[in-house]
Amino acid sequence: MTIRATVLNPGRCRAPALVLDEPLSFWGGFDPVNGTIVDHHHPQRGACLAGKVLVMPGSRGSAGTPAAIAEAIRRGVGPVAIVLGGRDVNIAIGAMVAERLYGDAVPVLAVDAEDYSRLATGDEIAIAADGTVTVTAGTDPR
Repeated sequence: MTIRATVLNPGRCRAPALVLDEPLSFWGGFDPVNGTIVDHHHPQRGACLAGKVLVMPGSRGSAGTPAAIAEAIRRGVGPVAIVLGGRDVNIAIGAMVAERLYGDAVPVLAVDAEDYSRLATGDEIAIAADGTVTVTAGTDPR
């Protein structure tokens, strides 16, 4: 399957998807030192974002989100791409800061609701610089 996404921060990658059931707060709900979700109320608590294409509806919380994302990317424990169910300026800024300061390009894309609903944990996702997303069905590794 191929999806045409809106590019919020350009980049390319190929990695397995991790689809979150709910928005994530990167300030307090995520550990940027080890890349795991630590929010006790989040359905995917304990999941590691490192090396994954993170698929989520959006972020929740404060303007501290960009710093937490940039720090996780700097440490190599952040997602290699983020696909959102809508535009999220805090997520995009975090990826932009990481690219500018550390040279790590993490694509951030927004997709429409129909395309978002077609993505599943374990899918292999390839992202091209122009925002083309190629999805190969995988198995859910949760």
